[in-house]
Amino acid sequence: MVLETWLAFFVACWIISLSPGAGAIASMSAGLQYGFWRGYWNALGLQLGLALQIAIVAAGVGAILAASALAFSLIKWFGVVYLVYLAYRQWQALPSDLNADAGQRPLGRPLSLVLRGFLVNFSNPKAIVFMLAVLPQFLNPQAPLLAQYLVMGVTMICVDLIVMAGYTGLAARVLRVLRTPRQQRVMNRSFAVLFVGAAALLATVRRAPA
Repeated sequence: MVLETWLAFFVACWIISLSPGAGAIASMSAGLQYGFWRGYWNALGLQLGLALQIAIVAAGVGAILAASALAFSLIKWFGVVYLVYLAYRQWQALPSDLNADAGQRPLGRPLSLVLRGFLVNFSNPKAIVFMLAVLPQFLNPQAPLLAQYLVMGVTMICVDLIVMAGYTGLAARVLRVLRTPRQQRVMNRSFAVLFVGAAALLATVRRAPA
């Protein structure tokens, strides 16, 4: 991949990552609940989901999923249900005692947060379709494709890690301000509504006609 093409792709990655979506909501939710360092495990899970999506597109399976109405619907509705489940969990989240010692506060398990992030990203079939439309625009068909997909995958993941760190850190700073149970409850339920909104948007996604 020539430098000019990579720079164009690099800029596109920032635009894509900065666009608000379920991943950004999940990152802010994790930062709000667990703070930056614990909540950032969610961002690592998001990248595993992203890496698998890129691999699916690179292997050509993405085209099959995009063409299959059944596969598209199954993945989409799994994503909708999972986002609604996250909304329920966020709505039910108990306020934290911010004056307690760190060891006494409820902590999310790293593997659970990684899985949560992975499922949020991977259960969005629109992302696979989007990559099928975007990634080939930056490919040189005369050059080895695997190397180009690896470069694009590493670039996308690195950019998204930085962006999700920003979202997680921003929410973690908000956590320091929310001292009363009522403030925390309002914020938790606000994020629950955002998860429901993301689920509603995903439910409206339609497979492009063949």
